[in-house]
Amino acid sequence: MENSPPPAPAAAAQATRPDPVHRPEDPAPMRSPSPLRPPVAFPTLDSLAVFLRPRLPPGALASWGAVPGTKTLANLFLELAVGDCALHAPADAAPPPAPRVVRAVHVATVRIRNSRGARLVETRQLLSDGTVRRRGPRPLSEKMRPGESPEAAAARAVREELGARAHVRILGGDGARVEERESASYPGLPARYVLHAVDAEVVDGVPEDGEFETEETGEDDGDAGAGAGAITVKRHYWDWIDDDDDDSDSERKEVAAAGARAH
Repeated sequence: MENSPPPAPAAAAQATRPDPVHRPEDPAPMRSPSPLRPPVAFPTLDSLAVFLRPRLPPGALASWGAVPGTKTLANLFLELAVGDCALHAPADAAPPPAPRVVRAVHVATVRIRNSRGARLVETRQLLSDGTVRRRGPRPLSEKMRPGESPEAAAARAVREELGARAHVRILGGDGARVEERESASYPGLPARYVLHAVDAEVVDGVPEDGEFETEETGEDDGDAGAGAGAITVKRHYWDWIDDDDDDSDSERKEVAAAGARAH
């Protein structure tokens, strides 16, 4: 069924390291994965700021939304509200430099191929503040919500980022892996990405040659409250990459970038 997920396969996680993110400097890698306490809930934007400020490096929170390519505190509040991510305190009481809070994100990365076998990658995004954010190249990706399978998130990503006219057949996934490092969107905030790779193929409604662009339909600017300060994606820019000598390492890096850069 087009743009509809098949039954989700069982996921087997393995730990790897992601590749550099969109900022010029590399974020410091985190320690190996550690147990996390249940997620922390925040009723207001101010309560989130009060919680984060003593748990982040000095000046980190002030950089959010001010440094090009980063998101704002309002973005994080909205992500938490809809279930796109969660904030956890590590279960152990290890001393610094152990993180005092971790942003956990499950990401579906969608490896879309066309009729000749080329892979669809996103090269950049136009944000609501006028910033153009370089993206890779990296595959289509979407943060998963509670109870959502990787295949369902992949189908949602197609609708929201490639548009209603795009018909893409979701083929299924091949497991998951865990990567940990500082968040690119929220400098100073450690992040744990669980990356679920999903394969898909174009049916119709998507240009299969050269570069093209699409409008984002899944993000809400928010006219009031926390949403008023959020930076959203307005436009996506895409290209097709042909495989050279079956470069699986290159494809692995693109999938890793989808977790580290976008989210």
